[in-house]
Amino acid sequence: MANHQRQRSAPRLSCEGLETREMLNAAMPALVPAAEIHTLERSRHAPAPVLPNLQTPQLLTTVPANGDTNPYGVAFVPSQFPPIGPLHPGDLLVSNFNNKTLQGLGTTIVQITPQGNTTTFYQGPPGIGFTNTLAVSKRGYVIAGYVPTTDGTPATVQPGGFLILGPNGQVLGNIQNSTLLAGPWSATLVDRGKTASLFVSNVLSGTVSRYNLIFQLNGGSPVIVQSAVQIASGFPHHTDPGAIVLGPAGSAYDAKHDVLYVVSEADNSIHVIPHAVKTKTDRGTGTVLVQDATHLHGPLGLAFAPNGNLVVANADSTNVDPNQPSELVEYTPRGQFVAQKSIDPANGGAFTLAFGTFGGRRVLATVDDNTPGLQVYPLG
Repeated sequence: MANHQRQRSAPRLSCEGLETREMLNAAMPALVPAAEIHTLERSRHAPAPVLPNLQTPQLLTTVPANGDTNPYGVAFVPSQFPPIGPLHPGDLLVSNFNNKTLQGLGTTIVQITPQGNTTTFYQGPPGIGFTNTLAVSKRGYVIAGYVPTTDGTPATVQPGGFLILGPNGQVLGNIQNSTLLAGPWSATLVDRGKTASLFVSNVLSGTVSRYNLIFQLNGGSPVIVQSAVQIASGFPHHTDPGAIVLGPAGSAYDAKHDVLYVVSEADNSIHVIPHAVKTKTDRGTGTVLVQDATHLHGPLGLAFAPNGNLVVANADSTNVDPNQPSELVEYTPRGQFVAQKSIDPANGGAFTLAFGTFGGRRVLATVDDNTPGLQVYPLG
């Protein structure tokens, strides 16, 4: 979403106690989030890193018939997805932020099959600008966030929201909220089947919101927003002539410890938000897990690898290093750097990533905005 192609109310809220930061810091060593991940065990034997062992990728186009570019969100269709419509378990969905020429004006979500076929799953109204907020639920719904502009510049960026799509690509709902959805830049869905928690990073307000959703039994019924709450705030955010906006972005949820990891584009950091599913109050920016000017360059995507490590996609929107272009970076859950891998020889290619099952194989899927396309790496 840069010029180099990076053209990219809440009921039942209550208060709960916050532990003092002094107590947290005294309990844990430096750089280790205290209450946020105080129960994380240090493994006797570190798992084998993922990035150095990636095999040759399958290269797939993300460009639909209308020519949209800047692939942004990536989501796997889960194995429990109902046999309704064109989507099948193991397919991939990719959302586009740009049209042929301008950022923030993309209108399409494409479906990519393991056989390499790319088709348009959904085409929205002109200029909708789909972001990294993309998820597919077990009950047959697709959640797609958008942050539109009218002319591809920061001056016309709008708060946006997220669409609820059915299994045939039909629009079932359009969720907007000027307070809790201010530029939904990225999201993580914690899917329990009938219910889910959707964590949304808001790039225009520097906040993270949690939407508690109820999914009905069939794809034709609406999704119910049971409640919503702001769980984090204070992340640096600002408009940018090349990237439109910078702020909190990709997230990854650790269910065992109920913590949410969030990357911050503007200051090249990773934060840990405690009690993410349970909290009813704002936890600020949580605790800084990583502040890494050496390896982080505008981190945008974040995901847990099968080995339990965190993998970040650098969009090169800040702290640009021509010697480390379009990199994926791997850290332990305690913030220790493990490995890095460039997916493109030019800056601005790595926007987001996801781990999942594609054609019966465990894979890492990451977009390359410079192609534009998708790289699917088989995992050993």
